[in-house]
Amino acid sequence: MLDIKFIRENPDKVKNAVESRGYKVDIDKLLKLDEEKRELMKKVEDIKSEKKKLGKDDRDKASKLKDEEKKIEKTLNEKNELLEMIMMDIPNIPLDSVPVGKDESENKVIRTVGDKTKFDFEPRDHVELGEMLDIIDVERAGKVSGSRFGYIKNEGVLLQFAMVRWAMDKLIDKGFNLMLPPAMVKRDTMNAMGFLQHGGDDETYNFKKDDLYLIGTSEQSGLPYHMNEILNDDEIPKQYVCYSTCFRREAGSYGKDTKGILRVHQFDKLEMLVITKPEWSEKHLEELVGIEEEIMQDLKLPYQVVQLCTGDLNDPGAATFDIETWMPAQDQYRETHSATTTTDFQARRLNMRYKENKKNVFCHTLNATAITNRILIAILENFQKKDGSVEIPKVLRPYMNKIKTIQPK
Repeated sequence: MLDIKFIRENPDKVKNAVESRGYKVDIDKLLKLDEEKRELMKKVEDIKSEKKKLGKDDRDKASKLKDEEKKIEKTLNEKNELLEMIMMDIPNIPLDSVPVGKDESENKVIRTVGDKTKFDFEPRDHVELGEMLDIIDVERAGKVSGSRFGYIKNEGVLLQFAMVRWAMDKLIDKGFNLMLPPAMVKRDTMNAMGFLQHGGDDETYNFKKDDLYLIGTSEQSGLPYHMNEILNDDEIPKQYVCYSTCFRREAGSYGKDTKGILRVHQFDKLEMLVITKPEWSEKHLEELVGIEEEIMQDLKLPYQVVQLCTGDLNDPGAATFDIETWMPAQDQYRETHSATTTTDFQARRLNMRYKENKKNVFCHTLNATAITNRILIAILENFQKKDGSVEIPKVLRPYMNKIKTIQPK
């Protein structure tokens, strides 16, 4: 949620920001409601002030003033509800450094690191390799759960947890605290995180009977850990690394990337979260992207860093950098990581503040991917051999029960 004062003072900037994201929000209506709300609030205050001046003999006038106050407060509540609805519908304001564009086709490649993996044979994709190595089974998952699910088995399980455990050790050394967050959150919590507007509700799995949502990313339950709290100045920044299973409907993506485990309804992710001061947030964004790149370089995977344009940002995001990893069998780079600053957008909705010089200031929040199942895909495709075996990256071998290569069965 944006600061209403900011909207009042910068209506054109907000209108342009909303338009650049491809949304339609009636900012003029919002400002009119805000003005009417403030006028009604002044009337209520005037009535309260007048009531205080009345004596014991002014009961009739006091009664009339009380009735008038109730009518105004009812109208005020109605105006406020409408105002809140529009306020919740406004996405975050992109940073000035974010390129303007309509969709992912206008994202900007910042840098490319590492040479594309080349083979003297036709590379297999992760599905074929997974079957040969007996570590991925999407056919039986389809029988049990339907499309876009997969079983990860045998050395594939070891490899996935080796990635997670290795990354955890790296992040602990960098000052992150470990967290296993809940996989479900209340509707109010999901709404406060800014993920239910503009089709977001269609992307989530929810249980109406229980008023609960399955999380689609760890930040949706990790950051609310401090909702409605005022942190001490010396507690900032807070850094968490959360491991969770995530669930997404992938609404609107039918027919895309349906093969294998690239785009599935259920996946596991290790996510970095940062709660910090406004003046530090851009520095933290650079650091998070740097950690993601360090992970990629340690794994010896070729990648490119991409800055998302305005039309490809999610609602809470003010700036996002993706890392796209080279997938040889697909002959293209595919997104494996994302790092986002939401400035104070989520903190306002979560009422998450810190105390500085005796004032309560809204925090800035950031999130970034450390490890997902897609890195498993990248390792299989980039480290495959002609016989179908796959070499384990050196940094992961200490976590693989001394396994250096996964052999076909």
